[in-house]
Amino acid sequence: MSENRDIEEIFSKSVRAGRRTYFFDVRSTRAGDYYMTLTESKRDFNEDGTPFYKKHKIYLYKEDFKDFQNALKEVSDYIIKEKGEEIISEKKSEKTNNSSDNEKEESSNNFTEVDFDDLGKD
Repeated sequence: MSENRDIEEIFSKSVRAGRRTYFFDVRSTRAGDYYMTLTESKRDFNEDGTPFYKKHKIYLYKEDFKDFQNALKEVSDYIIKEKGEEIISEKKSEKTNNSSDNEKEESSNNFTEVDFDDLGKD
């Protein structure tokens, strides 16, 4: 049996998030036990414009699942408690779009009315 054998993918789930994709993959150890890999894949571009993917991988073994789940839940709950479930960056984007629309409207309303009939009179 070769040391560089292909690692069999047992189960996989992906989550798309903007320019990033997160992969949750179940793999098998040499002893036949399972572990998880969490991979963040982010699309980027070379100087010549060709795309490539930056990947960061975390290996998570069964003995750490409970602590990992507890920490993820605790941190997630804290963020929701402190900041709510609303996405702040989307609110800011809406405000920026609305304020630029308002600015355009205001600038189009900021003019002096001229009666062209008055221009020819002395």
